Amino acid sequence: MKSMKLTAVFQKVPEGYIAFIEELPGANTQGATIEEARSNLAEAVTLVLDANRQLAEESLGGAEVIREPFAIPAA
Repeated sequence: MKSMKLTAVFQKVPEGYIAFIEELPGANTQGATIEEARSNLAEAVTLVLDANRQLAEESLGGAEVIREPFAIPAA
């Protein structure tokens, strides 16, 4: 199975690097090195997805819903 690909952007700044995912608002971070920024970005993506899941669950308020996997074809 192919995985969905997102775009990580790294910008060099005097303190190191800032990083974000273009397609996922809120997934942003920083690091002293690009390696640290990459690692922190992976954690930021996980945190954003987890938070979005929790917000969705709370907004449903116990409603009866259907959940199913949704695959996005890789480009």
